[in-house]
Amino acid sequence: MHVALAASAEAETSFFSNIDFSSGAIAAVSGGSDSTALLILLKDYLERLAPAARLVAVTVDHALRPASAGEAVAVKALCGRLGIVHRTMVWTGEKPSTGIPAAAREARYRLLAEAARAEGIGMVLTGHTADDQTETIMMRRERNSADDGRGLAGMAPATLYDGAVWIVRPLLDARRETLRDALRQRDVRWIDDPTNTDLAYERPRVRAAIRGEGVTAATGVVAKAALRRIELGEGAAGLVGSFASQPVRGLVRLDPAFAEVSDRDAAIYALRIILASFGGVPFLPDAARTAALFDRLNSGKLRATLSRVTVDARRGGIFLHREARGLPAPAPAAQSLLWDGRRQITFGDADAGLLIAAAGPACAAKLAEQAGDAVPKSLARAALGAEPALWRGTECLGLIEDIAASGGPSATPVVAPWAHFLPSFDLKAARAMSDLLGAPEVPRSPLCDAPDDRPWSKT
Repeated sequence: MHVALAASAEAETSFFSNIDFSSGAIAAVSGGSDSTALLILLKDYLERLAPAARLVAVTVDHALRPASAGEAVAVKALCGRLGIVHRTMVWTGEKPSTGIPAAAREARYRLLAEAARAEGIGMVLTGHTADDQTETIMMRRERNSADDGRGLAGMAPATLYDGAVWIVRPLLDARRETLRDALRQRDVRWIDDPTNTDLAYERPRVRAAIRGEGVTAATGVVAKAALRRIELGEGAAGLVGSFASQPVRGLVRLDPAFAEVSDRDAAIYALRIILASFGGVPFLPDAARTAALFDRLNSGKLRATLSRVTVDARRGGIFLHREARGLPAPAPAAQSLLWDGRRQITFGDADAGLLIAAAGPACAAKLAEQAGDAVPKSLARAALGAEPALWRGTECLGLIEDIAASGGPSATPVVAPWAHFLPSFDLKAARAMSDLLGAPEVPRSPLCDAPDDRPWSKT
């Protein structure tokens, strides 16, 4: 339901009451109507109900238009009048010649996260509205990216960026024009970015085609799709916890009963998540192809590949591991790198004589002998051979994780499909995969009503 702002205090409470502000907040303010309304409503809310909370406004200057620097100065002036700390972050360096909106979006989140870390704050609030949400799902429909229905859930109320900073969108139930009315009532002006009406870009074209009724109709679609996505993730998380194990590093074993579970949709979703995570790819594999693979799992012996993962189904279980093709080429040990989309590796001191590369067959054969008889040796060798190892010349010094355990470089498993952006819809599924991989714990959501098994509670 869209919230009217006639009763300002009630509106502010409805927007922000489910957010934990104990560590403060960054407000992303471009100077447009949505973000300006966010800033003013948020300031009023915090003054009334959380006066100790820190509030810092951040403007990202994309440096794509001559007027952008002046707009950032105008936002700073507004913040000065309101008594709010303000920072400007500038997107420097060469800009791409194509794909500007996507590149600008990535730069914006990166710079907002940098500002949050610099301030010691783990949450950024943005002014995305119901109108933005409708535009998002319309664009996803046009791109056919919602073939499994997940995309129709739209933007999540909170998204974890790079595993560290939460992007929170408290105004997703508010209409843009309603927010503008609130600003007019307070005699607050905003900046109209001309790119928002430039039909050379996709979002302005979609915006121009949508009428108010379209936004209203989309609200129900989004709510239903979001609930379905949460339920699907919860079901998948339960199946991963019940049926999946990692008997050897890099090797997943699914109990044969996984192929016969009653919730087929959740099982296919769980399989997609496992494939993407152990394949080190940022996107889940195609739903139809994964469904076809799932339907073959209980048909006897099976060997197939999908999303860079080999699937080997046999009597003793369904085994999955990274295939040997397409592994990263040997590279010098650097300060930090994301290896194969599966490991975040950090070296304290660079050593010109060390290389990072896959363990390979010979090294894996030795390691497999140490793995015992938990799984067939051939599977252990195949999985271990695709794991990152440290090399000096032609000598394999061992797997990165083993060396890290003895005080060497750090090596952290990464849940590939959610390493960059983790929507709050997918928290339980991400937690289940983190547990399976031994990845770091997913930070707690700042939303008290998030689909999270450890929600924060007000005291």
